[in-house]
Amino acid sequence: MLHSKLLQRTGRAATAAIPTPTPIPIPLPIVGSRFLIWKQDPSVHPPGVRLSYVPSLVLDGPKDVRITTELPNVTPVHANASRDFVFPPGTPEADCAHTFAVVRETLTMYERIRGAAIPWAWNIGGNTDPLAVFPRAGVTENAFYSRGLKALKFFYFTPANATQPILTCRSLDVVAHECGHAVLDGMKPGWLGAANPPQTGGLHEAFGDLTAIFLACSQLDQVEAAVAQTKANLHDRNFLAALAEQFGAAEGFPEGLRNADNDLKLSQVGNEVHSISQVFTGGIYDVLADIFAFEKNRQAAVKDPARVLLEVASNLCRLLVEAIKDAPPAAATYADVVNRMLDRSSKQGDPVIYRTFLRNRFTYREVVVSPVPLTAMSEGRMNLADPNYVEGQDLLKMEARKHPADQAPQDRSGCCGTMQLPEYTLGDQKKLEKGAVIADEDVIAAEISELKKMFAR
Repeated sequence: MLHSKLLQRTGRAATAAIPTPTPIPIPLPIVGSRFLIWKQDPSVHPPGVRLSYVPSLVLDGPKDVRITTELPNVTPVHANASRDFVFPPGTPEADCAHTFAVVRETLTMYERIRGAAIPWAWNIGGNTDPLAVFPRAGVTENAFYSRGLKALKFFYFTPANATQPILTCRSLDVVAHECGHAVLDGMKPGWLGAANPPQTGGLHEAFGDLTAIFLACSQLDQVEAAVAQTKANLHDRNFLAALAEQFGAAEGFPEGLRNADNDLKLSQVGNEVHSISQVFTGGIYDVLADIFAFEKNRQAAVKDPARVLLEVASNLCRLLVEAIKDAPPAAATYADVVNRMLDRSSKQGDPVIYRTFLRNRFTYREVVVSPVPLTAMSEGRMNLADPNYVEGQDLLKMEARKHPADQAPQDRSGCCGTMQLPEYTLGDQKKLEKGAVIADEDVIAAEISELKKMFAR
């Protein structure tokens, strides 16, 4: 009896001594929305129309703290009960949702690379005004980014002998390209003025085209489709290299308005910015193809080619963005960016052959001067198996090759609408360099407050 009572007292004491565990709160799930978007444009299959997930708060509009959508008599477009923006393709609501989603994915891609919010050019002194996106801005064969309007505008047109209009907002390439102008203007506001040399204008146009390529390469379904289409050879005809296919076909260009898989040299393009941009775009695309071929073979036993392309493209995009950040605030040249890519690549420990690809590709395109002759070159194509291919010296700074067009003014006659706007062609270059600007709000008030802190200068 005494033993039983002792056990009871001991048991109660032991129980009382055990602390009550405090439940660990489960993090709230990220509020996100699904969008039905054209992964290229309505003429390109694969990949066609697919669902895309935006893992952040999107309000009816669609809009968020950085981007709004404007279409009279249509916006705000309302999400469904699951907070998704999924509408039948071809409807005004679907165009609003698609265009917002592509702009948001583009901005997010670059902000992940930078590890911080990227301001729009007018986000100075605490200004947090968003970028307004107009999916159906009017009738003309164009699209543009305007700093003065704080907007992206996408137009539509009906080609001759056609009955259905082409809407530029339905092209991922076009939307990403114009958003690329806006992103670059936020990072380098001095680059848009026409007083810069032709290559600076070429960098802006090239960055837009490369934005479309890198955005596509950031999405696993697109890289899987591209790898299957080309049997993992990016120099085979593919939708990644062909830009704005539907728009281009209407203009009589079977491989898009521009094709990144080109062999153009600076001596072949003069001072027309649309043409000169293709030299830089083509050089970067070749480097992408080179690194992908190298890594695909090196990692064949451990990684699927689509995964390799996804990673290679992301790393090359990061290298380009960091080089642009380091480049001059105005009058930047292709050699400025290439040399900073070489330097960054070395500092982050990339294989030496990556820099060989950069040096050889941009030497071939007459951007830089190589101190050693290029071997294993045939019509711009390299033979990775040639034992003479790899240069012996890992040069991190190359001399810029001089061209007569370097001293000529920019010719923007063939550019997209952005580069032809009077605010950039007639504006004050010094103001441009400084980034000068020629109910739901309660939900995002905290984000606005954070942006004001980040954008205060």
